[in-house]
Amino acid sequence: MKVLVAQKCGFCHGVRNAITIAEKILAQEKDVYSLGPIIHNQDVVQQLAKAGLKTVNDVEDIPPRLPCGSRERGSGSVLIRSHGAAPEQIAKLKQRGLKIVDATCVLVKRVQRIAKQLADDGYKVVIIGDENHPEVQAVMGCAADVVVVADESDLQKLPENAKLGVVCQTTQSPEHFGKMLGAIGRRGFSQLKVINTLCKEAIKRQESAVQLCKQVDIMFVLGGLESSNTRRLAELCKKVNRQTYHLENWNGLDKRLVFGKNVAGVTAGASTPDWIIAEFVGNLVRLGRFDTGSAGRNS
Repeated sequence: MKVLVAQKCGFCHGVRNAITIAEKILAQEKDVYSLGPIIHNQDVVQQLAKAGLKTVNDVEDIPPRLPCGSRERGSGSVLIRSHGAAPEQIAKLKQRGLKIVDATCVLVKRVQRIAKQLADDGYKVVIIGDENHPEVQAVMGCAADVVVVADESDLQKLPENAKLGVVCQTTQSPEHFGKMLGAIGRRGFSQLKVINTLCKEAIKRQESAVQLCKQVDIMFVLGGLESSNTRRLAELCKKVNRQTYHLENWNGLDKRLVFGKNVAGVTAGASTPDWIIAEFVGNLVRLGRFDTGSAGRNS
């Protein structure tokens, strides 16, 4: 029996960069805050919390920096997570005299710039994605009256015969992006401008995962349950292999699932660290006395 690991899985550059920045700041300063979880992975968030990173959900939860000479010391740095923050939030941080350390993914920043430019050019900005996702909320803050559409049931939000400028949450799949564009195109509009803002690394992980799950009896997708890109991986794999399971880590595995299986596949979202993947694969091998294999993953 074999365990195969997807060629592309685990940390992407944007996530790895955010973690590196956080670790560097924590080594230099005592009071470091993250405006929302730095990434959607509880294991990583807990590790950084032990190192001193304080996660808050609102700017008001961060003590303002006090003037020099004050007996009480104010907060040090505020980390903008990989998902980014809205301009209004950044402005509030500056008003409170806080030091900002920006770990926003460069691709997310690109979406923010595009949304602002579309709005400046007179387009009604439309984001294909999850309205509750922090990346989308940050982009929404870059233009006035943005419309977010998750699926075709949301298209009723779009104004008739409008000048539409469409972007997409970076972790959506090309298939969903294309499907939604087709549905939008069938509605009435005066102009339609579409800019592809999908993350190529997310697409590579999706393609690699789908390819692997065709070769295995059971497929495991590792990553935070709140992680949009990991959920997307699981959804895509589930369409191809019904024996697909989204788990945060090894602790979430019901060991009975692997009984009688000949080949198991493992992939992971872009916010899942290598050690979680290695731990899962190692324990799976020991549990099933599998022969380890590879689906061609680059180390």
